[in-house]
Amino acid sequence: MKRWFARRYLDLLGSIYIYNEHRGYTALDRVLEAVKAKHPEETEFIAAVEKHRADERKHYVMFKRWFELRGQMPIALDRAFGHIDRFIEITFGTPIDSLDTKAIVASDDLFERLCRVVSLTEKRGLKQVDILLTKPVVRNDKAQLRIFEVVHVDEPSHFEPYDKWLADNARRQPSRRERWIDRMIHSELLFIKLPLLFLWFGAPRRKEWADVGESNPRPRPIRPQLATAPE
Repeated sequence: MKRWFARRYLDLLGSIYIYNEHRGYTALDRVLEAVKAKHPEETEFIAAVEKHRADERKHYVMFKRWFELRGQMPIALDRAFGHIDRFIEITFGTPIDSLDTKAIVASDDLFERLCRVVSLTEKRGLKQVDILLTKPVVRNDKAQLRIFEVVHVDEPSHFEPYDKWLADNARRQPSRRERWIDRMIHSELLFIKLPLLFLWFGAPRRKEWADVGESNPRPRPIRPQLATAPE
């Protein structure tokens, strides 16, 4: 029974994380589009967002390999289990795929809000990984433990660039409402959706991997142009 419980828990955990990692790097394509259009001169910021995107993709591939080694596909989850999905929908009133990138580029207030949402989501992710790394059920699965150790190392660099932009541009930090939304989304998943999913033994599994047909070349680091010496 204990072994079954552990296997079931890790299965659900992996399914939720692989969905969120995939949603993370595909959603960051929209963020990256906005950053490049709004601040084409800020190569350091662009490079940081590109690294963020590459890390999320790396995490997705690691979870994908974890499922492949188990010989099964993840449970087919939708945006109801996505933290960034829910956060964007509540704060912007639209799904990520319908986010108006041009409107965000044209408005400092909307871009500021986007930075706060991404930062809060990533900080929530770090807090959760801190907890998971202490759980025996995770620590006993060496492959999944290694994934979370990698995620833990990568996570701070995922919110720091957005916090830096907010600070450098004298923009406000997350409001009480935004922090409440973040806690509400997490609590909703932890205390309602996860228990219900645990008991849904007939939950369908994905028929194919979420990244089928995607093109994900390795990102090339942005190097600052060398200054030309005066003649």
